[in-house]
Amino acid sequence: MTSDAKTLVIEKRVRAPIEKVFEAWTTASQLIAWWGPDDVVCIGATIDLRVGGHYRIGNQLADGQVIWISGTYEDITPPNRLVFSWSIDQGAPSTERVTVNLQSSGDGTATQITVTHERIPDIKARERHAVGWTGCLDGLEVWANRTGKG
Repeated sequence: MTSDAKTLVIEKRVRAPIEKVFEAWTTASQLIAWWGPDDVVCIGATIDLRVGGHYRIGNQLADGQVIWISGTYEDITPPNRLVFSWSIDQGAPSTERVTVNLQSSGDGTATQITVTHERIPDIKARERHAVGWTGCLDGLEVWANRTGKG
């Protein structure tokens, strides 16, 4: 993990082909299955996978509170890259941006995931995002292992 006050970078290697990992990010039913840290339940997701299309992800926190994350896709380059705006629907629109880069291992059995979250408003938000993204990628790894490698 590297970061500065406005940017956070989280990396994880997952033993699954790049196509499977890309699909996990871009198919609502799959995203629901792995999204969120351990204490968060993904209660719903919608994905309009096209540049200019919108996504929305519902998170139920441990205390029962529900927050919705939403944004617009800015770049979609299957199976290597997604770029989207990021806003937590609890106030003013956000200018935050997330880039997900995927790189296949030489033999195609694993994928290196790099999540870059930019334009974070403050250090406390960056710390929350670090916990959230680490938990999400851990959940993606568990999901990939549970559903098989191919």
